[in-house]
Amino acid sequence: MPTPPTLDLPISGMTCASCVGRVERALRGAPQVDAVSVNLASERARVEAPVEQLPALIAAVRQAGYEVPSESLDLAISGMTCASCAGRVERVLRRQPGVLAVNVNLATDQARVQVVTGVDTQALLAAVSTAGYSASPMDAPQVTGDANDRRLRAERWRLALALLLATPLVLPMLLAPFGVHLMLPAWAQFLLATPVQFVLGARFYRAAWSALRSGSGNMDQLVALGTSAGYGLSLYQWAITPAGHTPHLYFEASAVIIALILLGKYLESRAKRQTTSAIRALQALRPDEATRLQGGIEQRVAVSALSLGDRVLVRPGERFPVDGKVLEGDSHADEALISGESLPQAKAPGDSVTAGAINGEGRLLIETTALGAETVLSRIIRLVEDAQAAKAPIQKLVDRVSQVFVPVVLLIALLTLIVWLSLGAGLENALLNAVAVLVIACPCALGLATPTAIMAGTGVAARHGILIKDAEALEIAHDVKVVAFDKTGTLTSGAPRIAHLQTIDIDADQALRLAGALQQGSEHPLARAVLQACQEAALILAPVAASQALAGRGIAGLVEGRSLHLGNRRLLQESGASEPDDLAKAAQAWEVEGRTLSWLIEPGSPARVLALFAFGDTLKEGAREAVAALGSRHIVSHLISGDNQGSAQAVARQLGIGSVHAQVLPADKARIVSELKAAGVVAMVGDGINDAPALAAADVGIAMGGGTDVAMQAAGITLMRGDPRLVPAALDIARRTYAKIRQNLFWAFIYNLVGIPLAAFGLLDPMLAGAAMALSSVSVVSNALLLKTWRPNHLEE
Repeated sequence: MPTPPTLDLPISGMTCASCVGRVERALRGAPQVDAVSVNLASERARVEAPVEQLPALIAAVRQAGYEVPSESLDLAISGMTCASCAGRVERVLRRQPGVLAVNVNLATDQARVQVVTGVDTQALLAAVSTAGYSASPMDAPQVTGDANDRRLRAERWRLALALLLATPLVLPMLLAPFGVHLMLPAWAQFLLATPVQFVLGARFYRAAWSALRSGSGNMDQLVALGTSAGYGLSLYQWAITPAGHTPHLYFEASAVIIALILLGKYLESRAKRQTTSAIRALQALRPDEATRLQGGIEQRVAVSALSLGDRVLVRPGERFPVDGKVLEGDSHADEALISGESLPQAKAPGDSVTAGAINGEGRLLIETTALGAETVLSRIIRLVEDAQAAKAPIQKLVDRVSQVFVPVVLLIALLTLIVWLSLGAGLENALLNAVAVLVIACPCALGLATPTAIMAGTGVAARHGILIKDAEALEIAHDVKVVAFDKTGTLTSGAPRIAHLQTIDIDADQALRLAGALQQGSEHPLARAVLQACQEAALILAPVAASQALAGRGIAGLVEGRSLHLGNRRLLQESGASEPDDLAKAAQAWEVEGRTLSWLIEPGSPARVLALFAFGDTLKEGAREAVAALGSRHIVSHLISGDNQGSAQAVARQLGIGSVHAQVLPADKARIVSELKAAGVVAMVGDGINDAPALAAADVGIAMGGGTDVAMQAAGITLMRGDPRLVPAALDIARRTYAKIRQNLFWAFIYNLVGIPLAAFGLLDPMLAGAAMALSSVSVVSNALLLKTWRPNHLEE
């Protein structure tokens, strides 16, 4: 019986000998553990147990109250050509000690490996090498660079040479129907076909041998077997044909098949590169240098040399090198590629700016608040990379198929050869039909169907300010039936505005001007609402004298020689003013709506009321359109709010939302979301810390831009702008992306389901099989790229 491997686990949280004993007992209680040794000094445990028991060991440690730290490693994998290759790499890595999870992406030639901290990376690279592929660590996931461009150029040159050598071989066949006979002699065909077969086609032999040596199957074995059979049959026919006779050769079939496959791989590489254009565009936004202001002297320095708190000058037209806060200057910032916001945003002292955005017409001095990986841009790039590297649940079906695909095809090809020979067909025809089976049955399209659609979908969504954190959220979101909205900050602005104003004996502008004069210098939220309204109406405010804050009631002062009070009902009663009948009904109605009331009073004998202000949260632009768009797709909207019933009902009425849950505590939000799941897949939209439990409880959590980091971490989808219309847009791109995945899988399967029987029955020429095989991969990637034309509906109007 083989000795189980020794798993080396880091343990965090141990502080004394009793902790060591607790961890040892927990690990010994896990299944199939032969021996345990825990070292407090090194904070590590050595456990003799099968690799597949690693999750159970980690669970045991956590149950004991400690942690096993983990980290993600990104590896660049070369040599993968099809879904079978990706599956093979994934299985090999998953069997290594310390590996928790593996995700291999054929479209990006990358593997993301979740490992316990401290795992030997070289052991992982060696395991991949043993499987017949090569791997190298990546400092950070990236899809751009000179290496990829060089590889694409090399593929182009190989393709050009293959087509140049194969064209003279196939040209006589194409001209024969027109009565032109230009058949090359056997020696000329041999000289043209041999470099194509063994020089340009050497990649297929190398990859086939590596896969065979590791006991797996891949596309290259099918191509190598098929073309070698055609090439070998040509040599045989040439050798047995008597002198003076023209042998029946198939050099052109083998050469053209290789040329077509190289063409398919080149077109596939070009198309795959386009699926990563969103990441490249985001990466290109990061400037390399910045102008630092230090001691009154401007210094041009690398962005990596900046520190938090440094002052940076950004001239008109330059990109912001860091996240920061504006100290001096006024300008606008173009944040289109970061947030999807099409209009430039005004920037003044106190406003925040984002690295990668373009400064407009003004010169700004900013203070650095975030650098490097902590900037908003870097976090966006990480989110998009994570989503593009993730594997959708539907991909599991493809993985299961790819594991058995190549062996099944080899069996079908062998049966084809045997059956045709048994039916009396010559070796030549039987072999050609078997070759056609081998060539048509390429599993490339299967491996590309899902990741290319996910990459294109998440990329175009990011361009419009929609960050999809993982592929699972994307797959679930296409089937959302219920959307639950938080109110404040999600559908409403979160800041009070003047919702209603009614006056007596003075006009609205005069009432607003007097109230604004009283509120000058106040930082109270209601005061800011009054002053903002005055600014929007371009009112000139008179100075205020003898200003006095009345705690819990309001404010008093002299404006233009008039004594004025502005405050709540308690202040109204203290001033001795009676509530006018004209305002009483309005006040009652507005209070039912959940509005906050302020009375403008002129004290005296008698005191009189001049105006009544009703403050409330205002709807965000696009909130009505968002709810209407969801309703048009038969998605039911719910409003969940911690505010009072009147305020929540008023917002719901304006939006056309029929289901309202008011005065709800954060924990109850999660419970309501769970209850809503009975009606179908539920998406929760929120922006605050109090929304995080509900976002996590929903099938799909959608965090609004400008919200808290906690909400964004709990959500599967983050909207970079606080525009509610991005909610239906996010669900729309999820639906379209999932549709592309299904279409791609359909075409990937149909090529093989139709092509293999046609080839087996002798109805498909090997050259046509090669063309169809190349076309399958290109068509799948091209279909996914159609997602790049998507735009949110509200931007198309």
